[in-house]
Amino acid sequence: MMPSKKRPFKKISIIGLGLIGSSIALAIKKKKLAEITSGYSRSLKTRTIAKKLKLTSEIKNNISDCVKNSDLVIICTHLSSYKSIFKKISPHLNKDAIVTDVGSAKESSISEVESLIKKKINFVPAHPIAGTEKSGPKAGFAELFEERWCIITPLKGNKTRDINKVKTFWKKLGSKVETMTPSRHDKVMAVTSHLPHLIAYNMVHTAADLENFTKSDIVKYSASGFRDFTRIASSDPTMWRDVILANREAVLEMIGRFSEDLSAIQKSIRWEDGDSLYKLFSKTRIVREKIIKAGQDTSDADFGRSKRK
Repeated sequence: MMPSKKRPFKKISIIGLGLIGSSIALAIKKKKLAEITSGYSRSLKTRTIAKKLKLTSEIKNNISDCVKNSDLVIICTHLSSYKSIFKKISPHLNKDAIVTDVGSAKESSISEVESLIKKKINFVPAHPIAGTEKSGPKAGFAELFEERWCIITPLKGNKTRDINKVKTFWKKLGSKVETMTPSRHDKVMAVTSHLPHLIAYNMVHTAADLENFTKSDIVKYSASGFRDFTRIASSDPTMWRDVILANREAVLEMIGRFSEDLSAIQKSIRWEDGDSLYKLFSKTRIVREKIIKAGQDTSDADFGRSKRK
């Protein structure tokens, strides 16, 4: 099948219709990137909701029917499901079909399916750095990826043509695109995303224990800082379990570095070393300002405030 002159793809299949999958579907529809979009979810409830929301042109009950005759297949499921999905879709893919994903840990997920993709599947891994604490098909919105980074982590066997198609796809969704190795990607994500989520989960857990132990009003009187922690700690637990374990080596390295820095802060507090604390807070404030100037303050996008009416 040749792509339409008007639309870059004849058919795009989306496996997994949670926040990311549903947002991709809505963005494809808005940008008119495919003549047909096909969606699949293992969950009957999710498929039913997706049909009512008309997320895609068609919702399939069978994953093989979903990917049949597709130009582009996007896997938007938990990392632990990759091996099973690749096994199921492999016999039903067009020869020139491109398979990509949205997973936030690359080295282990690539290794998990490496034996399945050799000479069988044109897999071009990708990771859009966008999301909210919400989950499910109702949480999606077409503007989620606008002005956000998408990282492509090509494999040695990938054709330049296929890599460029994936790059173009994400650019048309409004993303800024960067290419890097899976190893570099995982280290960057470990410190900028995975460790912060892990700290948030642990901080909320600590507060919950104190609440039970002291019968205090920690939750009731939470300040804005703690509310920010609770926001990302309400993210999908299955997804984050998979992410942390899939990227465990890089995460453990960052936990070690963080623990060392935290011990230094602990020492400064114990010895009432105000100068050290001031220097630390000033340095981090500058970094935060750079993040804002770079356009990576996603607070509005995370809540969907700036995009959804």
